[in-house]
Amino acid sequence: MKKLDNYLNSLNISLPAESYEKLETYYHMVVEKNKVMNLTAITDEEEFALKHFADSLSVINAFPEFAEKASSGKCSLIDVGTGAGFPGIPLKIAFPELKLTLLDSLQKRVNFLNEVITELRLTGIDAIHSRAEDGASDRALREHFDFAVSRAVAALPVLSEYCIPFVKKGGFFISYKSADIDEELSTSQRAVKLLGGKVRDCRKITLPESDIGRSFVIIEKINSTPKAYPRKAASIKKEPL
Repeated sequence: MKKLDNYLNSLNISLPAESYEKLETYYHMVVEKNKVMNLTAITDEEEFALKHFADSLSVINAFPEFAEKASSGKCSLIDVGTGAGFPGIPLKIAFPELKLTLLDSLQKRVNFLNEVITELRLTGIDAIHSRAEDGASDRALREHFDFAVSRAVAALPVLSEYCIPFVKKGGFFISYKSADIDEELSTSQRAVKLLGGKVRDCRKITLPESDIGRSFVIIEKINSTPKAYPRKAASIKKEPL
């Protein structure tokens, strides 16, 4: 992928040649599978490199503390609503020692993710078929992870209820959001606090060679999430915290 190296260099991100090879294989797998199931609307190589790979990995630039922990070999991360594997699989390729769980509600996507895991020979990674609210109530997953991430398109109070319960005290939920986040961030403070979190920062970047803005909302887990949360999906969507 010719442009990916330029994009990552612009973000001060350096990857070994093996990682680029795996990302390229992953790209071809997504595009091929996309012919028979809906994984992404983006299939052009340069656009894919920017909007999926560079975007997924841009958290390294925005939140260097994550990169430090992810490279330690003692860090666990869950990607909630991972879809075709973004941002989780690119982060796993960048940090092979990262213990990664991919969570998605569609079995067909989970099957595809397992194909990717096998083809790329990734270890220390699981793909789980589950709705977020069910997974967060599972003792094996609840308050188990150092980090939760999500690129899902939903309001921050909704995402927080889905994701914060997965994070252990002292860990972080990192929400990938669009550039225009200030009002949404302000209205989410109550929900974040109820769920045991605290907004520590909102770090903004622009993706290379584009006008695409990205905000990373960094929420620290400071208290355990009350057992009442997360609620059922219908309640979460109808009456956000």
